[in-house]
Amino acid sequence: MKLILKNTDSFKNERLDITKKEIPCLDSSWHYHPQYELLYISQSNGIRFVGDSVSQFFPGDLVLVGPYLPHLWRNDPSFYKEDDENKVKTIVLKFTKDFIGEGTFNLPEFSGVNQLLEQSKFGVGFGKDVSRLLHNELVGIIELTPAEQSIKLLDILCRLSLTEEKNVLSSTDMRQYTTDNSQRLDEVLKYISDNYANDISLNDVSDVACMTTNSFCRFFKRMTNKSYVQFLNEVRIRNASRLLAQEDDPVSEVCYKVGYNSITNFNKQFKQIMGCTPNNYRNTL
Repeated sequence: MKLILKNTDSFKNERLDITKKEIPCLDSSWHYHPQYELLYISQSNGIRFVGDSVSQFFPGDLVLVGPYLPHLWRNDPSFYKEDDENKVKTIVLKFTKDFIGEGTFNLPEFSGVNQLLEQSKFGVGFGKDVSRLLHNELVGIIELTPAEQSIKLLDILCRLSLTEEKNVLSSTDMRQYTTDNSQRLDEVLKYISDNYANDISLNDVSDVACMTTNSFCRFFKRMTNKSYVQFLNEVRIRNASRLLAQEDDPVSEVCYKVGYNSITNFNKQFKQIMGCTPNNYRNTL
């Protein structure tokens, strides 16, 4: 996963570009771009990374990502199989702050939307009830004329700004304005994402980054706002929660599937990250 500044030369509209994606992974790398992005998952699941936030996503996932905030939606491995029936359906709306007109959101009547856009520098996730209410409009916006799309997006943003069913995702401002060290971080994140179920040590990831362990720890903390061990645990536990929701395997088997050798440690990490035990989590589904 390479952290890159997205080239936007191919955008059909410099201020608003709306696409429907039906291929897995959405993007091949942890990346950022100068536009805002409202991303709606109509179908598919997996793990998403927004700033220093690591979380699972399911159909109905609706997130607003601000400019220059690194992010990546990574689908469950089953979606990459050529003969698999699982399909990906995603609506991606990329837009600039002046998509409806220069200075529009500085007007008092749009203060709520302006506040929402300001919050998006951390990433903003919306609840299932909100995405359910907006489903038809988000899916249907691709068929509208450019003028209608702009009007519809303004309406959606106004409604999102009013809902209380939203939460900030990244705990700190992780916006990137340069690509320094991006390739190194990309290789590390891809290695973790692809190998989290194995026994990968600090030495292993340090070697991937071509750094000493001490230098790597400082580098990783600076770039992600988390220690390597903390980040690895979050990736493992988020994948474990997905398995608990989708499969009937015993908790002990899920524990080993995501890379833990001790059920005690697995239960401890799960409760710390998810707020409950694996069994309680499954029982609430």
